[in-house]
Amino acid sequence: MPYEPTRASLSAHPLPDWFNDAKFGIFIHWFPSAVAGWAPLSGELTQIIKAHGFRYWLKNNPYTEWYANSLRIPGSPVQAYHRETYGADFPYDGFMPLFRAASEKWDGDAWADAFAAAGARYVVMGTKHHDGFLLWPSWHPNPFKPDYQLQRDVIGELAAAVHARGMKLGLYYSGGLDWTFNDHVLADVDDLVAAVPQQPEYAAYAEAHWRELIERYEPAVLWNDIGFPYAANLLKLFADYYNTIPDGIVNDRFLQANLGQPGSLRSRLIRGAIRLLMPLLMKRQGGLGSPSGGPPADFRTPEYAAAKGIEARKWEACRGMGYSFGYNRLETDEHMIAPDELVRSFVDMVSKNGNLLLNVGPMADGTIPEIQMRRLAAMGAWLKVNGEAIYGTRPWTRAEGQTAAGTPIRFTRRGDALYAILLDTPPAAPVVIRDLALPADAQAHLLGRAEPLRWTQQDADIVLDAPQPWPASPAHALRFAPVHA
Repeated sequence: MPYEPTRASLSAHPLPDWFNDAKFGIFIHWFPSAVAGWAPLSGELTQIIKAHGFRYWLKNNPYTEWYANSLRIPGSPVQAYHRETYGADFPYDGFMPLFRAASEKWDGDAWADAFAAAGARYVVMGTKHHDGFLLWPSWHPNPFKPDYQLQRDVIGELAAAVHARGMKLGLYYSGGLDWTFNDHVLADVDDLVAAVPQQPEYAAYAEAHWRELIERYEPAVLWNDIGFPYAANLLKLFADYYNTIPDGIVNDRFLQANLGQPGSLRSRLIRGAIRLLMPLLMKRQGGLGSPSGGPPADFRTPEYAAAKGIEARKWEACRGMGYSFGYNRLETDEHMIAPDELVRSFVDMVSKNGNLLLNVGPMADGTIPEIQMRRLAAMGAWLKVNGEAIYGTRPWTRAEGQTAAGTPIRFTRRGDALYAILLDTPPAAPVVIRDLALPADAQAHLLGRAEPLRWTQQDADIVLDAPQPWPASPAHALRFAPVHA
């Protein structure tokens, strides 16, 4: 039965198995801001906001893709850097021809090879960020800046490369901000009320872009950001999308809100509510995400976040490898998540019904920096051995456990197999897994090794003969099967 443009009909859309099975995707932030590729090393987003608040974050924004906004905040580090490097009279739009020229060197096949080798099952490519520049030759060019787009069809080329390697393609689009339609500076969180374009022309423009992207590239994921114009008919858009691509999915960042005219009583009240509620929302969601109350969505998207336990609703954590999504020339290994910690945090997410959308921030010419490539390689090496405990699994009855020696464990399951993933190498043998009961006929294996491990049940615990020696790995996946509970 076709989907209807109603909340009830769209809410009945099932989450497709491919997304539940995939677990690991790649996010790509590659925009003209990569020419400058600079932002202060302020720390991770959630930690900055918790420690200093939203105003401090926006002035010292570690996200290079927000360069055009940071540049216009008086006294910001980006403003000082820009004036010193390019001069006070050099506009952000001066980066456009430089980005176009550099992007001609981009190699989509090299990207797709790296993502497939990393073990990713889907890729979410940015098509337009808040600066409004389009990464494809759109049928609907910017009405104020008709050349504000690439003539090379980067999106189409990447789609072909990704699909050829068995991965799915999703598309990111900033629907809630476009500084070519509304250049209000965001200096505090409540400035979102004044910065979101509300004119009907923008609603038609943004909706036309999503429809074009669906028609041309058939994305498996509609990954919107910040929100969407109130005047757009999203229910019709989503119904048409599901009817065209039944196993497509929509994220939770399409929130539409009647914000009122700037300066109106409604606008002032909403600004006050945002100042009060955003810190509470971050605390509840474990990180920055989208408020509830938007149109029906297939999954939620916390940013730089983790879950405390198994979540009933599917979620996908997005994060950069460092403090920024876009390329930041200042970032070194010390500013990035360590490869071992990346693997462990990924395992934690999967055990709690989450996916990881790990960002790469290429340089202007499309080169992915070596420090990012090393982290992709680390994920690929681990998943090559342990992917059985990740892909196609579902959460068990509980996510967390530990050994008697205190080594943390995360659980996943698939069919009659239970996986216990140790998040470190146990300090001694044997390994005692607390509060785990297994059938007497269950066999134990360390993934990557053929021979079974001997185990015994001692009261409520499992005593396991440890492999000698343990392989060098950030996490060790044990399979117990058959397990029927």
